[in-house]
Amino acid sequence: MARVWVLLSVVLASLFFSQGATFENQRLFNNAVIRVQHLHQLAAKMMDDFEEALLPEERKQLSKIFPLSFCNSDSIEAPSGKDETQKSSVLKLLHTSYRLIESWEFPSKNLGNPNHISEKLADLKMGIGVLIEGCLDGQTSLDENDSLAPPFEDFYQTLTEGNLRKSFRLLSCFKKDMHKVETYLSVAKCRRSLDSNCTL
Repeated sequence: MARVWVLLSVVLASLFFSQGATFENQRLFNNAVIRVQHLHQLAAKMMDDFEEALLPEERKQLSKIFPLSFCNSDSIEAPSGKDETQKSSVLKLLHTSYRLIESWEFPSKNLGNPNHISEKLADLKMGIGVLIEGCLDGQTSLDENDSLAPPFEDFYQTLTEGNLRKSFRLLSCFKKDMHKVETYLSVAKCRRSLDSNCTL
């Protein structure tokens, strides 16, 4: 009888620990999603403010340019479209989000300091890193070659285009990438929760 009680105690303790870890995991995911939502909203506002200051002709010209423009993050392998995003593993979504945030380490310094964007990106990157470690659970890495990837250079400063176009591209790409990260983290968070419906 005593052995049964000991076994029951171990099972209950294990269950309690597991539930605690699940709640902590959800808290971390919630925090990451809230942070990237804030960055996405900030990016949208900055883009709106920039466009409002443009002359009608400038706005017209720039709107034709961006769909054909290249963003620094375009070189990062990422799920494209809803189907591919939903088929991707949580680890893949986290890893892609990490790389997208990392790609803004240098360019974010040109987005303006009043909003402390660089610090917010650094905090989010750290949080995603913690989530990745939790998902790896003993594995060394998602992709051995990825750890050897060089740091991103300040791609947007090397462009040979006017200041107006450069600013437009910078803001447009930032907004696009924050939207991607928000989508990936939201799907990853849903997958790690008890919610079975994670459709976009």
